Amino acid sequence: MAVGVFDSGLGGLTVLDAVSKRLPEVPFVYLGDNAHAPYGVRSHDDIYNLTCAAVERLWAEGCDLVILACNTASAAALKRMQETWLPKDKRVLGVFVPMIEALTERKWGDNSPPREVEVKNVALFATPATVASRAFQRELAFRAIGVDVEAQPCTGVVDAIEQGDEQLAEALVRSHVETLKRRMPYPEAAILGCTHYPLLEGAFRKALGPEVRVFSQADLVAESLADYLQRHPEFLGPGKVSKFLTTGDAESVSSKATQFLRQPLHFEAA
Repeated sequence: MAVGVFDSGLGGLTVLDAVSKRLPEVPFVYLGDNAHAPYGVRSHDDIYNLTCAAVERLWAEGCDLVILACNTASAAALKRMQETWLPKDKRVLGVFVPMIEALTERKWGDNSPPREVEVKNVALFATPATVASRAFQRELAFRAIGVDVEAQPCTGVVDAIEQGDEQLAEALVRSHVETLKRRMPYPEAAILGCTHYPLLEGAFRKALGPEVRVFSQADLVAESLADYLQRHPEFLGPGKVSKFLTTGDAESVSSKATQFLRQPLHFEAA
């Protein structure tokens, strides 16, 4: 048994890199649904169906615990999966929870009334589907008051990353940051609400300026997973070897993944 990590494409590799460093003894199976990326422009039903199919594929690899390293899937599919579809012996976790915990400085199970938090003006950069779901704003409102969230749908950024076009991706980041700043000139914090975006964290930081605190999910998810596995050791099995799967062209995906993470990665056909 290994831990499954799923993303619509290459973005979840930022999460995989962080969790692998935090938990070097744990084997992971990564699945990128590159054939259907990007998810951010799809309908919620389409995202739900594709995500369920991917999770089932990871179950077939022995992954009873799967991390949705995809904000779009977490926002559009996870709650429905957990409430209506998920077997009792399996677990699927998303990437929203650790981010909300960090921003509100309270644990997910803390059901006390919403309270004031330090950060008041938050810029959210995400895919169109994540922005449309308002999942981030909804969960934040349960736990914090007085926080203004300005969400910017970053159309085209995931496509550029998946195509391996760093120059286009960085130009799009600058454009989206400029657009958001016209509506919120002085954000205190920025949420990179897509696991593809840490691949361009430098471009976001440069466009936002040094005074903006940037929250990137990978390290937060890694700490959260380490805590979860400590509390639920039954999801740790005897597996030894990590592997990489893709629904796309394995050779092309391997090349692009190697380019962006700057380390050799070999994908197999899913």
